[in-house]
Formats: sequence, C-alpha cells, structure tokens
Amino acid sequence: MADEANMSESELARQQKINDWLPITSARNAKWWYSAFHNVTAMVGAGVLSLPYALSQLGWGPGIVILILSWIITLYTLWQMVEMHEMVPGKRFDRYHELGQQAFGPKLGLWIVVPQQVVVEVGVCIVYMVTGGKSLKKVHDVLCPSCKDIRTIFWIMIFASCHFVLSHLPNFNSMSVVSLAAAVMSLSYSTIAWAASLHKGRSPDVDYSYRAKTNGGAALNFFVGLGEVAFAYAGHNVVLEIQATIPSTPEKPSKGPMWKGVIVAYIVVAICYFPVAIAGFYVYGNTVDENILISLEKPAWLIAAANLFVVVHVIGSYQIYAMPVFDMIETFLVKKMNLPPSFILRFVTRTTYVAVTMVVAMAIPFFSGLLAFFGGFAFAPTTYFLPCIMWLAIYKPRPFTLSWFSNWICIILGVTLMILAPIGALRNIVRKAKTYEFFS
Repeated sequence: MADEANMSESELARQQKINDWLPITSARNAKWWYSAFHNVTAMVGAGVLSLPYALSQLGWGPGIVILILSWIITLYTLWQMVEMHEMVPGKRFDRYHELGQQAFGPKLGLWIVVPQQVVVEVGVCIVYMVTGGKSLKKVHDVLCPSCKDIRTIFWIMIFASCHFVLSHLPNFNSMSVVSLAAAVMSLSYSTIAWAASLHKGRSPDVDYSYRAKTNGGAALNFFVGLGEVAFAYAGHNVVLEIQATIPSTPEKPSKGPMWKGVIVAYIVVAICYFPVAIAGFYVYGNTVDENILISLEKPAWLIAAANLFVVVHVIGSYQIYAMPVFDMIETFLVKKMNLPPSFILRFVTRTTYVAVTMVVAMAIPFFSGLLAFFGGFAFAPTTYFLPCIMWLAIYKPRPFTLSWFSNWICIILGVTLMILAPIGALRNIVRKAKTYEFFS
C-alpha cells in the first residue's frame, strides 16, 4: 500500500492497465462453480490411474491410511491458502509467490516459491504432453490393432496441436468450458476404471502381499507408492491464481465462494481416488499395472473411450497449469523489461512455451520418471507443508495450541514425504534406465 502511495497517478494508471491485461488479474467475475471445476481439473490428474499400483506398493492398511491422511492434510493446507488470499485488508495475494513474499520477505519469498512452482507447473505440462500423446496412441492401437504402428512422438505432436490454439485464451474465465469438460472427463474415466475392474471380478489366485520379496525392496517400493499418492494431490500450485478470478468486497470476500468450490472439488476427488485405488487393488492385487486401464484390456471400445477421456482431461489440465506460467512470463516482459502489452507479445510467448514443452516431451518420453524424482522436492513442499510454514510465519499461533500442533504435524509429515519419495523415484530411474531412449 505504501508503494501505491508513492506512485504518480499516471504510473498507477499504467500498472492498472497492465493488471487488466495480465491473465491472472484481467477478469474477476468468476462464479463459485468455476473454482470447483478448475480445482478438479488441476487436482485429478491422470495419476489417479496409478493409485491401485501405489496401493500395491503400500499394502492395504498403510495404503488406505496414507490415502485418507493425504486427502485431509491437503484439504487443510488448501483451506489455509484460501484464508490467506485476503488476510491483509484491501490487498489480494493473487499469486503463490506474492503470498511467499508476505511470509518470507520480498526477495526470499520469490526464491522459495517461484523455483518450486515452476518445476511443478512446467513439469506437469511436459508430463501431460507425454500422457496425451500416449493415450491417443492407445486409442489408435486398441481400435485398429492391424494398422501400421505410429511412433509416440507423432501422437505428442498431434496432441500439442490443439494447445497452439487453446493457449491463446486470455485468462482462466475464458477457458471455463474447457476446464468443465476436463473435470467431467476425469470423473468419467475414473468411474470406468473402478466399475470395469469390479465387473471383471477378483481372480481366485489374487495376491495382496508386497511385490518385492526382500525387506529392502519392499521398503523402496513403499517410497515409490508414497510418491505416487503425494503427486496425486498437486492442485495447490494454482489455487491462489484460481481464487484471483473471483470477485471480492469487504462484505463478501472471495474466500466464501472459493471454499464452496474447493469442498465440491474435494468431494469429486474422493469419488475419483478412493474407488479407483481400492477396486483396482482388490481385483488385481500385486499384479496390477502402473496404469489400471492397461490391466483392464477388454472390452476394447471401453478402454478406447477411457483413454479418449484422459486426452480431453489432460488438454484442460495442461491449460490450467500453463496459465500461471504465462502470467509469470508476461509479467516479467511487461513490468521488468517494459515491453508494451500486445497480442504479438502474448502470441509469441505462449506459442514458444507450447513448442518447448512439446519438444521436451518428444525428446524425453520417460520424463514422468524424472519428474517423480526432481518433482519430489517441489510437489511435497508446495502442497503439504509450505502453506503451514507461511501460516506460522504470518499468524504466529501460540505454541502448543491446536493450530500450532496441526501445522507442525503437517510440516513433519510433508518433510518426511519430500525426503522419502525421491528415494523411491531414484530407484525406479536406476531400474528402468536401460529402457530410456531419447525421441523413442
């Protein structure tokens, strides 16, 4: 507020014009249900299809406990972020790094939040390029098994083609239809995954014991399972940016409609995650594939439909995670480099970003394995415990109160997750390194 007081009227007008152009702050007329399906699209990634595999690594008891704990902890940290969005009267923290700057200071806040947020958002965009391409290939192979094989890199290019168009939607509100379609698709393919599994029925020789026969192997597999559950809850990186699109007044702050949307989103998350994880592991035991749709195999039309739903969903998810990156790039170019806001600037930056993520996805189709390792250092903090640290730094609850204990428990569990998950991921990389090929 002091900075604004020191600005001239012309400078304030210029800053307002820039804010009206930037994607995160340009539209503040979203309804509460926009936040519901934006959060579903961001949260329920294609990673839900690997939850039965994660459960097979964790075992029945620990697996169910970790699934439920993750759901509760991430809902709590999401509530904290929604509350902190307008904790300073008259000011909105529209971006994750702005909240970090409030908690840790202008420079340190940027260095703590931005690298982690960029790793998550750019990493997820690249993974979704690979996922979209592979899912399209699966649809083709299932529906036309006798057709000539088409390499995955060409399917990635086909998947990327729609993003060269969609990436030019100016802000979150303009992509609400895309996001709604993606949210519906996530519910659809999750339902197919668990319903088709139950319809197939449990085989008589199903085995629920750990895959690895040694204690060391079982422990490392357990870490892999931890990481896969953790990465299923990664929507926090875009939550403040989503809340920024909701109108707010002192009488009706944005946290009311935002929280309503978050509750609906988390109910959908529970409906997607728990049945898929439990039904998939119940039916296939420790032989379940990393992608439950691969285990299903038949009927072909249903598997093709589910993969097509995955494609539509990751189209929406890519856009949700790309929008804050567009905002960062455009903010830097306009505010730091003093380039004038224009269609050409936006066209060049966004087209370049889509092209770069496409090329990396084509070059490194095993990127998801690498992201599980590097992302472990970014996914867990931004989702599980960074909001708690910010809450302690800003609100300073009295020691040994319920709020103090709750935050420290989340921090300890989150840090443990951040340390253990990359260990499991590194082991997977070492085991699969021989199969990794660039531009394969």
